[in-house]
Amino acid sequence: MKQPNPSHFDDLIVPTSCLALAGYAWLIHHHGLKVPTPDRLCAIVAAKNTNKNEGRWHLLGSRYQPKEDWFSHLVFALKYEGIDLLTLKSLFSKLSQQQVISKISNEITGSYSRRIWFLYEWLLEKKLPIDDAKSGGYVNVIDEGLQFACNPKREKRQRVNNNLPGTSQCCFLIRKTPLLIDWVDQNLAQKALEQTGQIHPDLISRAAAFLLLADSKASYTIEGEQPPHSRIERWGKIIGTAGETPLSVEEIERLQDEVIPDSRFIFKGLRAEGGFIGSHDRLTNHPLPEHISAKPDDLLTLIEGLLTTYDYCKQGGLHPILTATVLAFAFVFIHPLEDGNGRIHRYLIHHALAEQNFSPSGLIFPVSAVILERISEYKTTLEQFTQRRMALIEWQPTDTGNVHVTNDTIDLYRYGDFTAQAEFLFDCVKTTIEKVLPDEVDYLKRYDELWRYIGTQFDMPQKKASLLINFLQQGKGKLSQRAKQKEFEALTNREVRALESKFKEIFKS
Repeated sequence: MKQPNPSHFDDLIVPTSCLALAGYAWLIHHHGLKVPTPDRLCAIVAAKNTNKNEGRWHLLGSRYQPKEDWFSHLVFALKYEGIDLLTLKSLFSKLSQQQVISKISNEITGSYSRRIWFLYEWLLEKKLPIDDAKSGGYVNVIDEGLQFACNPKREKRQRVNNNLPGTSQCCFLIRKTPLLIDWVDQNLAQKALEQTGQIHPDLISRAAAFLLLADSKASYTIEGEQPPHSRIERWGKIIGTAGETPLSVEEIERLQDEVIPDSRFIFKGLRAEGGFIGSHDRLTNHPLPEHISAKPDDLLTLIEGLLTTYDYCKQGGLHPILTATVLAFAFVFIHPLEDGNGRIHRYLIHHALAEQNFSPSGLIFPVSAVILERISEYKTTLEQFTQRRMALIEWQPTDTGNVHVTNDTIDLYRYGDFTAQAEFLFDCVKTTIEKVLPDEVDYLKRYDELWRYIGTQFDMPQKKASLLINFLQQGKGKLSQRAKQKEFEALTNREVRALESKFKEIFKS
């Protein structure tokens, strides 16, 4: 019997024009799958040839409507929506093995049958009692018109090209949106290389040093911390070495030691207890989580799976920024450490870009500084992934004000759609290349011009000249009365006016 359409999918309202759900929406509703609502869903409408987007809904006309069975709707999903591994694994776990065998056997040479067959065995790590395919041209598992993929590897059993960007232990997919397609085509790495190649090495070196320190400071500020300058400098130096040491669980633990040198008040290494982001009830100390971290017993499996997938994506030709997205955002959602996750998450962005030679040698893109300027958008990007998972996590409060997760949640942290996260990170990196780095180099050129002017007009020690420029910057081109009466009382009024005029001339824009 056909089920009536729901009025909502979580907070997503089903369009009133919807005649029937289709693809993943139908599979989730019909089979009662406990999975996060996909970012985009499909529905069938009356107008026969409709093919349009309405918010998060893709509306298709009645001629697209699949038959009312799981196989037909899954074929529809693969054709129009791409692959959703979490939904697929949940569906395959609900179906009997015989249901799957029957459908595949009926269309053993069909390209969609063979893709579904491969995905079933790959996700469940279970071999079906079906003989290897003997015919049918090799077909890509991922439709590269819909989602980004790695270089294909032939799987003779199903005669498919496995181009998934990861392993069955960890795989996050990214849709080919118009924005991402455009940005990938822009070849930002080459643009950064050309920009730096036209700038004097001394300027690049000075710009890199400033941006490194700015990024370190921003990374602490994002976490709401104001450490001493020495710790900011220390973390900046660590960021500067990103990409030099291969990643491992031990390396992540070493990075935590660098982030938090005083370990008296935290548990170092992979967590031994639950974890969450949020607050506590003021009266009961009951946890009020906004995000619940992966279970401690799953952490080693998840992190090792993530690092394997990171290497797989690097070697498989996935774009460096997309690879960095997978590494850094999967890490922060797993939240494997008691403290330091956020700063290491942003360090991993630098590591992935440097290790893949996306960043010019000796230069770190100040991604954290850009994130800080877009902190609200950053939080929304994180919540886009975490909030849809919260309702699927069963937990109890502990006596210590922590959370104890009581159901199996490991797949929530190993599969997902990172399109929103990829768009955010791509835009941040693009901003550093097209604006932050050129602006800093431009500032240094103007600074040097003012420095040379001071050198030609006054016999002033370097330390004093630097202080003078700082005072002029603080006063937006005006020297304060205090500075004129103390540090620079030797300057005449005419000299002060000349300095202020020169400053405005140089920094006018």
